[in-house]
This record gives sequence, C-alpha cells and structure tokens, in this order.
Amino acid sequence: MVIAELKKTTEQKMDKSVEAFKADLAKVRTGRAHTGILDHITVDYYGSQVPLNQVARVTLLDARTIGVTPFEKKMTQAIEKSIRDSDLGLNPAAQGETVRVPMPSLTEDRRKELVKVVKHEAENARVAVRNLRRDAIHHLKEALKKKEISENDERRAQDEVQKATDRHIAGIDGLLQQKEAELLAV
Repeated sequence: MVIAELKKTTEQKMDKSVEAFKADLAKVRTGRAHTGILDHITVDYYGSQVPLNQVARVTLLDARTIGVTPFEKKMTQAIEKSIRDSDLGLNPAAQGETVRVPMPSLTEDRRKELVKVVKHEAENARVAVRNLRRDAIHHLKEALKKKEISENDERRAQDEVQKATDRHIAGIDGLLQQKEAELLAV
C-alpha cells in the first residue's frame, strides 16, 4: 500500500517535471512561427493586464508568420504594443483587423545562445527529477525504520524508482536533442 502510493505520486511528479520542461522548450523561439511563443504576453484591457489569448485569436498565417485577430477591433493597437514591448524581439504590424507577427530568422550566434539556454533548462528538469527520486527513497527508508515495509520491498521499490528516474531523464534528453536540432537547422 505505502509503496504503490509512493511510486504513483513520484511518477506523477516526474511526469509534471517533464511537462514543465516541454512548456519551457515551447517558449524558446526558433526561426519558425509557433503560437505558444505569445502565451506569456499580457495586454492592457480596460485598465487590467489580461493574457493575449483572452482578447484575441492567435493563429499561424504561414510557417514564419503569426496572426493575432482581436475580438474587439479597438484592441489592435494595444495588442501590437504589447507584442512589441515584450522581451521576444518581435516587430508586429497591423494589417486591417489582424496583427501580423513575422518571425525573423536567427543568426548563428543567437542560435548557439539559445542552445545554451535549452541545455540549462534541461539540466534544471533533470535536477527536479533527481530530487523527486531522493525524496521517494527518503520516504522508503522512513517506512523501513517504522517497520511498515520489509527490506526486500524497500530495495525493490528503490530499484523501480530508479528505473522511473532513468526513463524520465532519457525523455528529457530526447526532447533536448530534438530542440537542439531544431535550433541549429538553418
């Protein structure tokens, strides 16, 4: 009972760490357009900051252009200003009711810089997974001290936690390699 529950929660937390890493990767800009790039941008909507996707529809117009169509026509300039003022280095242009956001191609130096950022994010994700393993093993040892589980069960559970850790770290490494190849492709 104790072991099954511990393994389940540890596995779920490791999955969440990998998902968080995927979300971080989606924010790293490659030369191609991706609607997720604009997810963290907020727009001034009648005096309050509101996420962009709540005041406009964000779509891909083509491989290198994002289209942002506001639900209210008068929001076009506020959306354009929010995107321009963000830390993404994008230069949006209003075209009728739609704001076009072209994705500039990346220089080689910028690509290498982004690879370093992605590697750092991957290491943070690996550390998070390892910390979860450490916590799970600590709980197993506590359960053993309290005589809730046997030594064999504890050892077997530790092996299973280690296998889950290895599996999740391999997943993180795979995502890292994909993103690196995507960034370095010209």
